Amino acid sequence: MTVSNPLIDSSGEAQWYFSQVKGTMEDEVNEADIISTVEFNEDGELLATGDKGGRIVIFQREQPTKSQLQQNDFNSLRTEYNVYSTFQSHEAEFDYLKSLEIEEKINKIKWLRRKNMAHFLLSTNDKTVKLWKIRERNKRAIIQSSSASSEYSHYQNHTSLMNGNITVRDDINGFIRTVSIPVVKYMDRIEVEAIPKRVFANAHTYHINSISLNSDQETFMSADDLRINLWHIEITNQSFNIVDIKPANMEELTEVITAAEFHPKECNLFVYSSSKGIIRLCDMRQSALCDSQAKIFEEREDPTTKNFFSEIISSISDVKFSHSGRYLCTRDYLHVKIWDLNMESRPVETYNVHDYLRNKLCVLYENDCIFDKFECSWSSNDDHILTGSYNNFFKSFNRNSKQELMFECSREQTKPRQQLRPKRVTSSNLSNGQANGNSSPLLNSKRNNLMNGKTNSYKDEVSVDNLDFTKKILHTSWHPKDNIIAIAATNNLYLFYNKENTNPTSSMASYISSCNSISSNSSINCFNTLSNSTFSTTPMNPESTASLQNSQNQLNQIQLNTSFYTAPSSGFTNQPNVQTQQTSSQNTTMSL
Repeated sequence: MTVSNPLIDSSGEAQWYFSQVKGTMEDEVNEADIISTVEFNEDGELLATGDKGGRIVIFQREQPTKSQLQQNDFNSLRTEYNVYSTFQSHEAEFDYLKSLEIEEKINKIKWLRRKNMAHFLLSTNDKTVKLWKIRERNKRAIIQSSSASSEYSHYQNHTSLMNGNITVRDDINGFIRTVSIPVVKYMDRIEVEAIPKRVFANAHTYHINSISLNSDQETFMSADDLRINLWHIEITNQSFNIVDIKPANMEELTEVITAAEFHPKECNLFVYSSSKGIIRLCDMRQSALCDSQAKIFEEREDPTTKNFFSEIISSISDVKFSHSGRYLCTRDYLHVKIWDLNMESRPVETYNVHDYLRNKLCVLYENDCIFDKFECSWSSNDDHILTGSYNNFFKSFNRNSKQELMFECSREQTKPRQQLRPKRVTSSNLSNGQANGNSSPLLNSKRNNLMNGKTNSYKDEVSVDNLDFTKKILHTSWHPKDNIIAIAATNNLYLFYNKENTNPTSSMASYISSCNSISSNSSINCFNTLSNSTFSTTPMNPESTASLQNSQNQLNQIQLNTSFYTAPSSGFTNQPNVQTQQTSSQNTTMSL
């Protein structure tokens, strides 16, 4: 039994479509508007972003209406997110004792599991972690007043202040003067407010680079360059130091902590990575201070290939557990590596993100881009990996088929439901068609795709010399349940979704969906093929079989006469369709 992958279409390529882009599209970018972190909550209904200005913007997934649910037209709406709440999480501070300025930039955001009608999240800058409560409440408005007049004779003299007016009860004259009563009315509009519940401060000497919530939902850890502290969510004035790699003599310092994360299921396990490319798995049951790791994951480097940049590019910028807790995903400067917790010697999978930059490490070192910290994300089923690159490129890796595809966050691809075209970075000689004499493999693959009736998936190529290193995708997040990805590109937030996000309920719908991916130049009538062959189980008669074999022999002869043409596989069930395909193939050959 073959299990179909919802991210892959009939042609074998991942199908991603544009959904939304948030943020201004101006060329001039304000430094405070640059997005510094992106995070979905546990069910994916909320999406939070933090920026360098200390602000947090929360987006809420739009709900379909009843009519759209009845028409089953909710696939596109469920990929859209609207602004839910915006608030200032951190302010710029100054440490007078150390003469150090503390930036308001949001480094990380982590959602807590929802327990009631409110939402809770943790946010941190370089020094302080805060717990925020996000809740909804009805908007209350006070109408100016409601005048009421009554006559009473049995009240004592009494004065009261209501709505700024003094009312007097007069027993002598036997009546009450006009009384102004304020009226509080609940409006239909719901107001979302963010309330700071806890502030976890004064525990880190160095800059906090990551926070991680434990699976018990009661504790979390915060990691800086040399220490990792364990906090209880209800206690702000006390934390426990569980990792300390600071040497007695700072001149002996050889590595720093770059990222840390708790195991998604085992509350006693956590990992942290270092600038040496080492991942350490620790068990808090062994000792209070986890100086000795339970396991250490390290891939030994070949000494013959070691150079000045080896240690820099081997530094791990992000580490993530898979949803199952079995694997680890790490990202260094050039690679994404998948580690099995049962094998420490080497990664089980290694993917090249932008290996074409090896020859430009000197340039990247001079402009400090070599120190950029890229993040990685798991898909909901742990079958795909998502990470970013330069020139606003992001890359997805299929762990089953080992397929690697690169796409671009571009203003030119912002039409609703527009399919993203795969990108390719080439060297100068390959882009000019001179890789192998007068004919390049890339050109041959293009011709093969054209002869097979496929669109040219890689027609957008970028030379490695033309990459824009100021445009980079450092932060990504994958929806925890659906095939929706959120990507931060400088000050813009892009949302993309997979075409098969909602599985079709019939084979007819699935077939029509695959037919839409066929090029418009193809002369095959998909609906005729469907009606004549898809649901037919009757065997072909001998005359049709002979006709089909004759047509296949003709196609094979065309294949021998053309060096770059690959004959399509036999999948036709009637003579008219075979003739149509043959005529289309001959016309295409003549045009070339």
